[in-house]
Amino acid sequence: MYNIGLVSLGCAKNQTDAEIMLGILANDGFNITYNPSDADVIIVNTCGFIESAKQESIDAILEMAQYKNGRCRLLIATGCLAERYSSDILIELPEVDAIVGTGDYDKIAEVIREAFKGEKPVICGHNDRTPDERLPRILSTPSYTAYLKIADGCDNNCTYCAIPMIRGHFRSRKIEDIVEEAENLAKNGVKELILIAQDTSRYGKDLYGEYSLDKLLEKLVTVDGIKWIRVHYFYPEAITDSLIDTMAKYDKICNYIDMPVQHGNNEILRRMARRTTQEQMVERINKIREKMPDCTIRTSIIVGFPGETEEQFNDLYEFVKKVRFDRMGAFTYSQEEDTPAADFPNQVDEEIKEERLDRLMTLQQGISLELNKAKLGKTLEVLVEGYDEESFLFYGRSRGDSIDVDGKVYFATEEEVTPGDIIKVKILDADEYDLTGQAEVI
Repeated sequence: MYNIGLVSLGCAKNQTDAEIMLGILANDGFNITYNPSDADVIIVNTCGFIESAKQESIDAILEMAQYKNGRCRLLIATGCLAERYSSDILIELPEVDAIVGTGDYDKIAEVIREAFKGEKPVICGHNDRTPDERLPRILSTPSYTAYLKIADGCDNNCTYCAIPMIRGHFRSRKIEDIVEEAENLAKNGVKELILIAQDTSRYGKDLYGEYSLDKLLEKLVTVDGIKWIRVHYFYPEAITDSLIDTMAKYDKICNYIDMPVQHGNNEILRRMARRTTQEQMVERINKIREKMPDCTIRTSIIVGFPGETEEQFNDLYEFVKKVRFDRMGAFTYSQEEDTPAADFPNQVDEEIKEERLDRLMTLQQGISLELNKAKLGKTLEVLVEGYDEESFLFYGRSRGDSIDVDGKVYFATEEEVTPGDIIKVKILDADEYDLTGQAEVI
């Protein structure tokens, strides 16, 4: 049987789609290889969110196309870029032998078989379709951590964002199906669940008529074997008091709020079609910190949105200074075709965007350092991930650190530890992003 190699780019939602494709192919008798030179078929699961991601996807396709000079016979583009630009890919990238969009990843095995017959199948345009809930999956995360997608698509229609065009309308999965998947993951050794969607806080509104993330969490905390539950991608307006109370109630739920606010100036927020004002966001953040004093709040921010004046940027700067986010990713605005903001007047010069980004990140580095130094002397739970040969220290993540996006906790220990263990570490040193400490003897 043929060997399949897969490269996945972009977000965790894309990664879970890739894991399902691998599971389907393995169940169908294909062999999975992690060496592209051994692959008969290479799949590039693309991202198409912003310009830099699109270019990264194109570069990956071209890089993998080089293997067609060797063993590789088929190159397949899947995911967001494939969904959004299928016609362009066919013309501009003739190396690609098949295209599969975001709503059809479950058809990957039949697409490969068609392509081997000499066809050039293109299956896309079904981004509102939800594949079968009980598809097999091969995790690409460490064995103790798994993403759990609870919904797909988005109905927020922010003016800068192409996701609704790529991923379709917001579609929640049923609570019982999510819990069943969580139970299966736990049986296979997963200890940390990371709940993801384009907008997790809106979970259930389409299915149950009301925001239901709190009800889902109430069910997930009962799953044996799961130690930590972490949630990504809250929208401020949908963080209800009931949700905050539920998160505060259960020790299994990490007090970790990943809430992309995008800006702090009310006029820019309005033109982004965001649904909250700065004042409303501050109110929610204060409520979260009142109920969960140790909560880590992560955000993402766009600088240089069309028409952003120096005064409006200063509003954003002062907002970040006042709120003191524990974690922050900031990005320059990317002019995405077919989005309303792409046609807005007064597009900001790239040099100005970059200068503002530098100022904002310099501010955040100082805040992050102060907040990390406040942890000196404290004892944190840490999920062990590995050993660092350079520092001769083990490392892992605290409840306040998510995989791939946040910092690490480095620690010395006199006891034997293995990846996936959860231990106590006393913090003795801190920098802007990472902490260092000593494991406490159990």
